[in-house]
Amino acid sequence: MPPSPPLLGARRAAPDLAGETAHHDPGALGTAFDAALDDVELGAVRAALAQGRWQPARSLLAHTGDDWDRRGHRLTVLARAPRAAARADDWLAAEPGSADAAALYALARVQRALRGTEEPGRARAACATAAALAPADPTPWLGLLLLARARGSESDLLTAFTELCRRHPEHHHAHHLLIACLAERPGGGRTDSHEAYDVAELAAAEAPADSPLAVLPVVAYAERYRVLAATGLAPADPAASGHWSGPRARRLLRASFDWWLEWEHDEHPRRLVDLNHLAFALSCAGRPAEAAALFQRIGDQATPAPWAYAHRDPLAAFHTARTRALGR
Repeated sequence: MPPSPPLLGARRAAPDLAGETAHHDPGALGTAFDAALDDVELGAVRAALAQGRWQPARSLLAHTGDDWDRRGHRLTVLARAPRAAARADDWLAAEPGSADAAALYALARVQRALRGTEEPGRARAACATAAALAPADPTPWLGLLLLARARGSESDLLTAFTELCRRHPEHHHAHHLLIACLAERPGGGRTDSHEAYDVAELAAAEAPADSPLAVLPVVAYAERYRVLAATGLAPADPAASGHWSGPRARRLLRASFDWWLEWEHDEHPRRLVDLNHLAFALSCAGRPAEAAALFQRIGDQATPAPWAYAHRDPLAAFHTARTRALGR
């Protein structure tokens, strides 16, 4: 459920631009990180789009249907392809009124705005057009949420999040973006007390039992560490910070790991984001046996968040933690 407006009423702290939720450049991880994660179909279609062929994207999105988390994931990845906006424009010329083409065009415009090569107003207008063509689709609102996170006000962010969650209350990417924003607000002094934790726990509690939002409280702890480390309030070494040693952190870690054991979702398009957050937290909390089980599932598929937090080399941080957990 969306939080009430007062949660976003105060001014945000300046973000540390590291990690996926804080607009990290995935290219900084080289070939070892792929924004498509483990979606092989998506990787092939992205390559075709970069080569000037939009028809495979048309087929992929038609097949994706109203699996909203997967649709959002696929469109945000395709939108990063070279000349994605031009390819979507070609598609719209061939199929005027195509909601899929309009969504790709909108998300591509958002990516251009995030890179500073497009006026945000043009990206917002493209998202509005895409939303009008497919009123039930949360993905144009995901574009507006991404834009608000980087270039807009908290009012813009709250509006986009609320509209998105009206269409898909458990939207995975949207909740991660909201929690990253909330984590940047000043805390009340207690290390185990922050509104980002409260909102994440509430979302996890209100989601269905099998929802990956069960891991959101762990994400909130990682996002809060990102902010504390960036402002000098926590050590650059997360394992030495004590951030995951308090009773609330231990409880949330145990609950999230137990959820993973019972409900592991191999099919969720963003499951590797959750697995990396869990492995990171368990490694920092000094629980190598549990972290090892997660690293076995992850393999070599690291994600930039949260390994890049505190301005660390994300691949080096990932491999160090994995080697320690697996005893290699």
